[in-house]
Amino acid sequence: MALVEPTACQVDIAAGTMSGATGTYRKRLADLAGLYADQAAFAAAIEAGGDAIVYDVADFRPSARSGDLIFGLTRMSPGRIGDEFYMTRGHIHAVADRPEIYYGQSGRGLMLMESPVGETRVVEMTAQTICYVPPFWIHRSVNTGASDFVMVFSYPADAGQDYGIIEKSNGMRHRVMAGGPKGWQLVENQDYRGRSAAAIAGLMST
Repeated sequence: MALVEPTACQVDIAAGTMSGATGTYRKRLADLAGLYADQAAFAAAIEAGGDAIVYDVADFRPSARSGDLIFGLTRMSPGRIGDEFYMTRGHIHAVADRPEIYYGQSGRGLMLMESPVGETRVVEMTAQTICYVPPFWIHRSVNTGASDFVMVFSYPADAGQDYGIIEKSNGMRHRVMAGGPKGWQLVENQDYRGRSAAAIAGLMST
């Protein structure tokens, strides 16, 4: 097997960018239809400026081999739709027993996590916070601050992403809304649909 050459990528915290990325993508508000509870507020925001950037991702993928690592940078804009903070689509890894690490660079936000049976966990993140997302946890990032929320991430190269698991349940079990003593609070998602025992067993058997 041929060796992969070592490399280095430079993070620009102020700009929320990473040099040397092998791939990038951007999600605008118009790309995130169906994520937010207040559909009227979403429609009004789209009409006012549907091209607003919610988040950018740049990553470095040396290979897709088991034993290798993908790493990258996520920059999230501040904002809300109604009382609900800007968030990423969220995912579980397609190979569900693969973990992920997030390392806060600037701003303030949350890692919202959900187990296959619907338990919710939250890790608050600021600069220098390292969040460990264990195997089998669905996760999404939420910007609860007034400035860009920037994080570095890394996960196994063979992990993949499954975004459909959240869509099938009509979102995650809890939404992150403005309010409460910390400026944010968890609110039950009234449209949430729990997973069947068969679906849970299938995930956990990965």
